[in-house]
Amino acid sequence: METLERIIAEHPYLSGIDPQWIELLSGCAANRKYEPGSYIFREGQEANEFFLVRSGRIAVEMAMPNHDPITVATVLDGDVLGWSWLLPPYQWKFQGRVVEPTRVFALDGKCLRQKCEANHDLGYELLKRFCKIIDRRLDQARFQLLDVYAVAR
Repeated sequence: METLERIIAEHPYLSGIDPQWIELLSGCAANRKYEPGSYIFREGQEANEFFLVRSGRIAVEMAMPNHDPITVATVLDGDVLGWSWLLPPYQWKFQGRVVEPTRVFALDGKCLRQKCEANHDLGYELLKRFCKIIDRRLDQARFQLLDVYAVAR
């Protein structure tokens, strides 16, 4: 029988993490499905979760007044979506629109912040992993914006 802990442990984001932390993380996790066209979150909403993508495709978009949103990144199987749960004011800066049927593990940010406060080693490990994601996502956004402005000329 597959357990939530075993499935979460196989996600690439958690590769090599101390097994004791898988149990802590699993206690904050929920399994979810989303259909194309739905939004996992919208800009300005309270951000108290992040997502380990099991399968699917999600467009991370920046809302534009009087224009269609601009896609700044695309998140796929094995990726992580969202880091706004880490820092106050815990608000989404972008919106996550589902492009293909998507399955994720949603991790409760409030629950994780409490566990990270109680165990700073866990908090430091997660922060290091999120810094890599943030760095990669900023590069993706830069290239996406270069494409947008190249087309606009």
